[in-house]
Amino acid sequence: MSESIEERPQERIGRRTVLTAGAAAATLLPLSGCAAVQSLRPASGGADTLVVHSQFSGAVAGADVFERVVEQYRQQTGRAVATLSNGSDLPIVFETSVLAGKEADLAIVNMVGKTLAWTGEGATIDAGRFLDPWALAGRIEPGAIEEWTTETGQLRAFPYTRTNWPVAFNTRLLEENGLAIPTTSEELVAAADVLRSAGLGPVTIGGGDWSGQKLFIQIIQSFLTADEAADVFASGNFTDSPGAIAGITHFAELRDAGVFVDSAQGFTSDSMLTQYNTGQAAIMSSMSSALAKVPADRAAETTIGGWPVPPGAVSTKPTVIQSFNGMGLWISENGADKLDLVEPFVQWLFSDDVIAQFITESGRDMNAVTDVTSENFPLVAQAQALAAGDTVDPVILPDLLIPEAVFEPLTQATAQAYGPGTTPEQIVDVLEGSYRNA
Repeated sequence: MSESIEERPQERIGRRTVLTAGAAAATLLPLSGCAAVQSLRPASGGADTLVVHSQFSGAVAGADVFERVVEQYRQQTGRAVATLSNGSDLPIVFETSVLAGKEADLAIVNMVGKTLAWTGEGATIDAGRFLDPWALAGRIEPGAIEEWTTETGQLRAFPYTRTNWPVAFNTRLLEENGLAIPTTSEELVAAADVLRSAGLGPVTIGGGDWSGQKLFIQIIQSFLTADEAADVFASGNFTDSPGAIAGITHFAELRDAGVFVDSAQGFTSDSMLTQYNTGQAAIMSSMSSALAKVPADRAAETTIGGWPVPPGAVSTKPTVIQSFNGMGLWISENGADKLDLVEPFVQWLFSDDVIAQFITESGRDMNAVTDVTSENFPLVAQAQALAAGDTVDPVILPDLLIPEAVFEPLTQATAQAYGPGTTPEQIVDVLEGSYRNA
């Protein structure tokens, strides 16, 4: 039998006190008249209906699989499941729902920004107490459990998808121009000159959004140990870190050498993917879920690798970002009153068949323990094999370290870094300003 939340009343926090800062609450209130109100309607589905709020929507890899497995669950169990979806605005909509006491029972969303505080502030409950009773302790990668656990020992959510962030190289475009896959910065700069002369973009990147932020941070980490990186991105003190300064200086050198496509600071992850998929650029830094969207003809001429090694770097091999962070299954306060509905649905999502569907039919990297590989998505399979090998150095995904209030300002700051003419000193100033002013 599932543990009843009522047995632990001391852990219940009033949902209207979840966001104790008045400014935070005020930020959410304008949504109550539009998207948030629409999102609340399924929550009135009744005590026998499980309400799931998910980021598996639109063009997100796995959205079609999620829709299908939910319908399979309905058909096989006869249980009622109401779904609603949002993209990157899901955390705000969910928090608005919490303030109204109308949040979904289960949220499927990334662990980043606002969501980092949910469990500690009572918007969602500690999922760790259900690992053993629901037979999930041995089903989820131990590293994922560790990464999703707060400093106070609470498991924020059941870790579901994960992040593998390599670099895609169009070997046809490289070879047609007499180039091999660059493994050092010197080779990358030389390749960029040749590609530009041929009318091709070198490295395409969404310099204006999170994808550009991640590559910027990855380049800096070539000069930082994991511990140093953790200190820098948690504190925002770039000035006192010689490695961070070296990384920022190197980034500016790459930018000024024309390594990134023109106007990268105005690109998004979607425009980056379009540019690579249409053969306008030869290199792309991309998380594996986006690699699943590379069409077959382009995938056939793509090789997956790591970001080239700069001179004087801490890294001795090309780097890739690896993390157990991705979407998780978060149980809300409303869900705590429906554990008899939440438990079988969560177990269903972690079943062998469902996990296999996500891996083989959408190319998602999953946190479940499994031997299934994304053989139908060759680039994702290459990335998985690369991550399991020893030819690259992994670097951290610092999303858990960057304070919530800093996340968006930091993205804006890195967009400025992609702009031409910005000096390393100016980049440091806007980066540290994003921490000071958040």
